[in-house]
Amino acid sequence: MSLSKNGATLTRIRLDYSSNVIPYGRQDITQADIDSVVSVLRSDFLTQGSAVPAFERAVAQYCGVKNGVAVSSATSALHLACIALELGPGDWLWTSPNSFVASANCAKYCGAKVDFVDIDPETYNMCVEALASKLKVAEAMGMLPKIVVPVHFAGQPCNMSAIHKLSIHYGFKIIEDASHAIGASYYAGNIVDGVFDNPIIVGACAHSDITVFSFHPVKIITTGEGGMVMTNSEIYADRIRRLRSHGITTDVSIMSPRVEGEIWNYQQVELGFNYRMTDIQAALGISQLQRLDDFVESRKKLSDRYESLLEDLPLKTPYIVEGFNSSWHLYVIRLMTKKIRNSHKEVYQKMLENGIGVNLHYIPIHMQPYYQRMGFRVGDYPNAEEYFSQAITLPIFPRLKKFEHELVVDELRRAINGD
Repeated sequence: MSLSKNGATLTRIRLDYSSNVIPYGRQDITQADIDSVVSVLRSDFLTQGSAVPAFERAVAQYCGVKNGVAVSSATSALHLACIALELGPGDWLWTSPNSFVASANCAKYCGAKVDFVDIDPETYNMCVEALASKLKVAEAMGMLPKIVVPVHFAGQPCNMSAIHKLSIHYGFKIIEDASHAIGASYYAGNIVDGVFDNPIIVGACAHSDITVFSFHPVKIITTGEGGMVMTNSEIYADRIRRLRSHGITTDVSIMSPRVEGEIWNYQQVELGFNYRMTDIQAALGISQLQRLDDFVESRKKLSDRYESLLEDLPLKTPYIVEGFNSSWHLYVIRLMTKKIRNSHKEVYQKMLENGIGVNLHYIPIHMQPYYQRMGFRVGDYPNAEEYFSQAITLPIFPRLKKFEHELVVDELRRAINGD
C-alpha cells in the first residue's frame, strides 16, 4: 500500500514489530542492557544482591533526593507511599481524574476515600485553581484531604510550587505521581538574563513528601516492570523498605525482645507485602538510566517534528508551560471535532485499522464502572470529560523512524478527512 503526501510517496513496508503495527510506545533495548542483565544472571544473586541498592542510589543521585526505594511497580509504590503517610479509613485522598486508575486505587487499598480535582484544559494536569476552590469548600465542611496526588500527565510536571503552598495552608501531604515524568524538570525560581534559573528535577521532592516513578516498558526507561519511591524523609524511606518485604526487619532497635538464647536475626514487626524489585530488573534499570537524558532528548525532537507535521490539521497539539521541561512520555492531540468529517471514535478506529497503534490516555477515572458504583457521575469533572472526548495518543518512542513518523501523520490526515 502506498500513500501520497506533498508529492512524495510513502510505501508501507514490513515494520520491526511483531504485529506490523506502529505502537504508541516501545522500549529501547541495547546490547549493553542485555549484557547488564546477563551479568546478574551469572552472579550469585538474582533477587536481593547489589544491583537493587546500586540502582536506588543512581536514581536518587540523578534526582538530587536523599532516598530511592525500588519496588515491583509504580502501583505498589503508590500503595506503600500512602501507608507511609498513614492514610487509612476515614481519610480522603484527592487526585486527577485524568490518570491511570492506580493513582486513585492506592487510596482504596488503604480503606480511604477518593475524590478528584478537575484538570487544567491546557496542560491536562490537576488545575491549581480548581484545587484551591475545592479545598476552601472542604475546609468549611471538615472534609480536607490527608493526601493530594498530582499526576505529571504525559511527562509535563504539575505546578508543584503552587500545590505545595496550598499544602502548607491546608495541611495535606503530597505524593507526586511521576510515572510519566522521570527526566522532566520545572522552573520554580527567577528569570536571570532571560534564562530560568534553579530548575527542579522531578523526583527531588522539593515540593512534595514522596515522588513515585514507573519503569514499565512504555515509560522513559524500563526495568521490565518496576517502580521507585523517592523521598527526603528517612522515616518514610525506612518504613517503605520494610513494607516492600513483608514488614520484616533486621533492625534490633525496633525488634521485640528476643527469647534468651534466640539467635534469629529478623522479625516481622508489621503487615507488609512482597513488593520487591529483583536484581535482574535493577541491572536493566542501571543500564537504561545512563541513556535517560538521550531518551528525553529523542522524544523532544519527535514532539517538535510532530508539531511541524501536524500544523495544518484541525487539532490541538500539546501545550508546555514556559520554563517546564516535559519528558514526553506521551504525545496527545485533541481533535477539533466540530471541524472534521469523522467522529473522535471513527478517527481512532481508522488509525488502528491502518496499523497505527494509537491509544487513549485516559478514560477519566470517575467514569470507570468501579468508581461509578461509588456515586461518581458523568458531568462531575467537565474539563477531563471534554478532553477525553477529543484526545488521541500518537506513537512516540526513541526508535520511531522518520518514515513511520510521516506514516502516522498521513494516516491521521486520511482518517480526519474521511478518506
